[in-house]
Amino acid sequence: MLRALWSIFALLCALQAVAQEAVPAASGLLHFDSALSVEGGGSRFPDAPAVRRVSLPDDWARTRPGVRGPVWYRVAFNLGERDPRQPGEPLRALYIAQVCSSLEVYLNGALVFSGGRMQEPLTHNCYHPQLVTLPAGLLLPRANTVDIKVAGHALAETSSRLRAGNLSALVLGPHDALAGLHARQTALNIGVAEAVSATLLLMGGFMFVMGFTQRRDSHLAYFGALSVGWALVDARQWLRSVPWSNTVAEFLVCALMPLITLAAVQFMLRLAKTRRRWIDIALPLQCALVPLSLVLAGPSRLYPVAMVWYAIFALQVIAAAALYLRLQWPRRTGAYWQMVALMVVMALMGASEVWCQLHGVRPPAAQWLMPLTAILFVLVGLRLVQQHGLALVEAEAGRAHLEHRIREATAEIERNFRQLSELRVEQVTERERKRIAGDLHDDLGAKLLTIVHTSESERISTLAREALEEMRLSVRGLTGKAVQLSDALGDWRAEVVSRLGQAGIEADWSAPEDLHQRLSSRAYVQTTRILREATSNIIKHSGASYCAVRCSVADGDFQLVVQDNGNGISAEVEGRLDRGHGLASMKHRAKQLDGQCLVESTPGYGTVIRLTLPMDRAVEMRPSHATDRLP
Repeated sequence: MLRALWSIFALLCALQAVAQEAVPAASGLLHFDSALSVEGGGSRFPDAPAVRRVSLPDDWARTRPGVRGPVWYRVAFNLGERDPRQPGEPLRALYIAQVCSSLEVYLNGALVFSGGRMQEPLTHNCYHPQLVTLPAGLLLPRANTVDIKVAGHALAETSSRLRAGNLSALVLGPHDALAGLHARQTALNIGVAEAVSATLLLMGGFMFVMGFTQRRDSHLAYFGALSVGWALVDARQWLRSVPWSNTVAEFLVCALMPLITLAAVQFMLRLAKTRRRWIDIALPLQCALVPLSLVLAGPSRLYPVAMVWYAIFALQVIAAAALYLRLQWPRRTGAYWQMVALMVVMALMGASEVWCQLHGVRPPAAQWLMPLTAILFVLVGLRLVQQHGLALVEAEAGRAHLEHRIREATAEIERNFRQLSELRVEQVTERERKRIAGDLHDDLGAKLLTIVHTSESERISTLAREALEEMRLSVRGLTGKAVQLSDALGDWRAEVVSRLGQAGIEADWSAPEDLHQRLSSRAYVQTTRILREATSNIIKHSGASYCAVRCSVADGDFQLVVQDNGNGISAEVEGRLDRGHGLASMKHRAKQLDGQCLVESTPGYGTVIRLTLPMDRAVEMRPSHATDRLP
């Protein structure tokens, strides 16, 4: 960026050099570096003893301290033997590089040009070069005089020496040769300043609104205010007419400077991520103190008071810049070097301003420091807006990521809450099961056991014993305690062999040994009931004399096969079994354990019942104290 800035500065200086060198390059030009001068009003050059010859450019602050004008200047020239009124003679013009503030031009006593109002409020022409066409009908072959009446302001009534009364050197020659010079100088002095000021004003207003609405980016608001203030001050260069007097205009310019200083200091502090409370209080007080001091000093002492305040403002900005550079030096970025470039150009402009106030003239290169500063303001502002946009994009991406994380966390919380709720319900259910199991065991179990031992009826005693066994099985299912698979097989074998033996049926039991798996209470209860139902069906309906029971664990499944040599299941018997929910209940119990119960039977060839349960549902490898969680 620094390279680009120096390129722009070199280009502007080159254009200025071209504009200045165009004058001596043309032929037939007359340069006037002195003139007769006298103070006075009226519409004619005063004929008074006070007429004296002065050098041009004439700086009133040095040659006429305290004079407000009007001041007359007279130059004489001779066109030789040629008659300027003859056809073919070139049209002649007078070029005035600078006059402050307004003027009237008389050729041989006739008014040929007016630069604007000659009374308050005067037209502000300080930065506007003037090209005055000299009518051929008023020119004489030999002696001609040009009288220039200048209305300006005393140095003490302005806030800058460049706006005090003055008149530059004069150039007289062919209109065509001077018109190009005038157009180029006007474009450089006024056109560039207007374009840059308008851009700076629009950008500054946008940044002020953007920073004001987003307080976390307050540095944007201060930079916007700084840009707008700078554009308003810069408007004094190209704005010719204002609806108020010079005193009011200069007062407004001075009163605007503390606001610009406040914006500049606070911008650099906010950009450096620091804040000083006493500065936040002192700067607004200064904005009120400056206008008050100007009012107390009065219009006749505006310049010295303004110079004192300008020096104070410069020291404040320098101190803020030094603090910014010190705080931001460890983390130097592209924005840091942009600010360094802006500070360098502003320092050069400040040095140029001091030179101008001391000598009353501005060096050619220094003339472009004001628009160059404005251009740099625009570049820095665009960079800040770009950084703000990138920060918004990153913030939006971060917000989206945060929302996604929040949704994930919310879903996780809801999932955990459901699991806790389910666990809570399961715990309550488990406690209730244990309570019911305890009640059954203590109350109903005791009563059934009493009936078994005291009943005189064998049938009642048998039914009570069966009910007691069923109750114990239900209690085991309610308590949820896992059973060692080898123990479950032992219980089943004892019960099945005993019941078949009592019915006169030979039992053949086969099961592997040393099974270390544990069977959940639910699987144990359901398998026991399936096995009991199968045994009951064999005893009651099959007419078998032999029954084989095979147990195995293979391919991740627990398998139980019950096979008899009975009559098989006929359609009539199957109907009775279904009505009694025998086969259907066996299949339903197996399905609850994600298994299956298949019944294979052909009349006259016996029946085969195959029970298959997946080990991950029915068999577990947990320690003996674990509790089954099957639904």
